[in-house]
Amino acid sequence: MKPLIGITTGREESSQGYPQLKAAEAYVQTIANAGGLPVLIPLGLDEPLLAELTGRLDGLLLTGGGDIHPRHYGGSSEIEVMRVDEDRDRVEFALLRHALRDDLPFLGVCRGLQVVNVALGGSLYVDLATERPEGIEHRYYPDWPREHRAHTVNITPGSLLARTLGASQIQVNSLHHQGVRELAPGLVASAVAPDGLIEGLEVPQSRFGLAVQWHPENLQDDPVMRALFAGLVQAAGGR
Repeated sequence: MKPLIGITTGREESSQGYPQLKAAEAYVQTIANAGGLPVLIPLGLDEPLLAELTGRLDGLLLTGGGDIHPRHYGGSSEIEVMRVDEDRDRVEFALLRHALRDDLPFLGVCRGLQVVNVALGGSLYVDLATERPEGIEHRYYPDWPREHRAHTVNITPGSLLARTLGASQIQVNSLHHQGVRELAPGLVASAVAPDGLIEGLEVPQSRFGLAVQWHPENLQDDPVMRALFAGLVQAAGGR
């Protein structure tokens, strides 16, 4: 049986004003192409349902999306945030908590990396351009294609990320305006941008607990990027 990979969703209003849940099709296709069985995880579920649902999964994909509410990490309330959904924060924090408890393999992408860091006690820059003006540009969206390779990322030798990708330096797309300020206790940074911003983090000694700041689902013409999803599915299949 193919390993069942839960994919987190976001919420938006339809043109008629009705709330609907969504996930980019690229996430679904990358999991399917890697040999996993993708399933979308809805928002709005209570804690017992989230616990039961996570218990039936073999792996978890925390997707990109809007900003985490700054109150979760003591961020400035004077800086504008985008597409905040506190129910999504609640759901994804709970999913991660259950995944860590059960050593469930997981991969975080962009917002997913930020969820992992904040849920475990780390903090974020609310807006990199405002709070870290000396850094390089990280928000190549929406003026550039999602596939645009914006900058390099250096990967820590021997890390899970390095072993998964089989590379020590890669060129990535960059679609985010937030980033890790303080790394959460217990996490290890495994990749950095040229300006020192953390681009990858992982949970030591986990079966597969990894998160990246770029969007590998949009770079699936590259076997190195496909390896991230293959690594998740392989780890999930070994549970």
